[in-house]
Amino acid sequence: MINLHKLVDNLHLEDLRNKEHPSVFDENEQYDMLIIRLPIIDKELEVNSIGFIITNDNSYFYDRSEDRFEELGSRFESPYRILDKMVDELLKSFEYYHDLIAEMEEVLYLNKKKTSFMNQWLRLKHNIVRVERVLMHASLTMNRAIEYYENSSDFPINHYTDLHEHIERTLRSATLQLSKLDYLYNFYSAQTNEKMNHSIYTLTTISAVFLPLNLLVGFFGINTSGLPFADGTSGTTNVVILMLCVLIITIGLINFVRKKA
Repeated sequence: MINLHKLVDNLHLEDLRNKEHPSVFDENEQYDMLIIRLPIIDKELEVNSIGFIITNDNSYFYDRSEDRFEELGSRFESPYRILDKMVDELLKSFEYYHDLIAEMEEVLYLNKKKTSFMNQWLRLKHNIVRVERVLMHASLTMNRAIEYYENSSDFPINHYTDLHEHIERTLRSATLQLSKLDYLYNFYSAQTNEKMNHSIYTLTTISAVFLPLNLLVGFFGINTSGLPFADGTSGTTNVVILMLCVLIITIGLINFVRKKA
């Protein structure tokens, strides 16, 4: 039995022991090393790298927990089955992000309360960007391995091509979801800006109504002689009537300008 710990270069062993090592395919004279890094989607996003050593007549899976190489019994079929299972689980679990984004979209369209929108948006954006980056490296690595082994008589190229297509499909889905997130952010910003503009318009209208009244109050509140209505007994009544007239004129002008706009 081959002692792979002696056969495999120490630098490659360090790569295999690294749980988050990027996807890589490295050809050597005595063996080839294939590391595929894939996301694991649950409530929290994780990434995990699995490594294989491929010799001329067999393949070996590196068991990180035991720090040992597990003989798989076939050169290409066994690594394919392991990777295919992981990629299928990734395809199914990515639906979790689809559902979250669809829920956010529904909330925005119905204009429901969305106080946590930005926190949820940032978390999803960060996670899906990470998924996209990891899958991009995995896709390039898988494509490189396929091109290297495609002329080998025992290489099941259709299986690995299908595996590569599943990775690409998930990658395209991640890119699409990122585009939807950008659209949702623009829609959310438009809604927020519209509400802010409406609030500013309301405040401006209120200020326009009360500004003439403030001027009148300030004028009649100055302590100088010769003020209008100061000598008669009905001065307060006259001032109130004057303020009401000014208020009616101001409101009329505001409505006139609003209809012209």
